[in-house]
Amino acid sequence: MPHLPTAQTVVDRLRDDEGAATAEYAIATMAAVGFAGLLVVIMKSDEVKGILTDLVRRALTVD
Repeated sequence: MPHLPTAQTVVDRLRDDEGAATAEYAIATMAAVGFAGLLVVIMKSDEVKGILTDLVRRALTVD
């Protein structure tokens, strides 16, 4: 028969925050990766390319 933890052992494990910072970093990293992926999709659109190209042309044009 397997050994079952006592109620106090379960409570102690739930209070232990070891590894919480690592989990938070993992969640933040995944959010950043998702946001970067979204930016890549947006930047590949023809409309955005046109806007950026026009912006660079106007910035480099001497009047």
